Amino acid sequence: MKFAESDILNAGILIVDDQEVNVSLLTQMLQEAGYTSVASTMNPHEVCALHRKNRYDLILLDLQMPGMDGFQVIEALKTNDADAYLPVLVITAQPGHRLRALQAGAKDFVSKPFDLVELRTRIHNMLEVRLLYKKLENYSKVLEQTVRERTAELRESEARYRSLTELASDWYWEQDAGGSFTKVSGPVLEMLGIQVDGLRGPANGAKVAGWNEAERDLLQATIAARQPFLDFIFSRVNADGSQQRFQVSGEPMFNESSRFIGYRGIGVELAARK
Repeated sequence: MKFAESDILNAGILIVDDQEVNVSLLTQMLQEAGYTSVASTMNPHEVCALHRKNRYDLILLDLQMPGMDGFQVIEALKTNDADAYLPVLVITAQPGHRLRALQAGAKDFVSKPFDLVELRTRIHNMLEVRLLYKKLENYSKVLEQTVRERTAELRESEARYRSLTELASDWYWEQDAGGSFTKVSGPVLEMLGIQVDGLRGPANGAKVAGWNEAERDLLQATIAARQPFLDFIFSRVNADGSQQRFQVSGEPMFNESSRFIGYRGIGVELAARK
């Protein structure tokens, strides 16, 4: 992934060196190269606070400083939980310090006296990596937020659906993959002629007198085939000769792996007539 040159030149850079001449040289070099956001400090104790405030894309860090050397600065920077990528390029005159600095967490090094062409190249390359890391980090945050928002939308939609179901139906039912009822309200159990332990209904799947068995058998066959059904009409004749009619709708349920896990449905009583 390539970034526009302006993105790199606008990156935030902090120079940390106790020698004013080095700070001036690095600042002039960066400004002449077109970098627009260059800051500096000669006090290593200020680095962590400055970085927490400004979130620099690159810290040019001298290792040999009195009071607090560059290794101590690197260790202190690691305590900043908001920055998993430590954007430190160390500057050292000691060959033995290079490996130690990289092991401590620095991302690259430049030897003193530094070659300006090499330094500019290393800075440019490191900023490209830093900006890519930030882009990926931001993308992950956006993706995570999108997932949270979508999950909230789905939960809200399900809540609305269930609310409408309660308003629009006389009863609601759910079955698991084995045909056992896991949730039920109203006369659905006796209509389907199925008994479930712990739920009211006719015992041992006994038929209930008065129901139109052809209608019920047709619905059971539809459920067995895992097919949805809409506005299916049930009817029964009561002992007093009155007729009741029910309208039911249902759909099979599948999990994220497309495995069948049961059925759910709703129903309303349409009318009762003599």
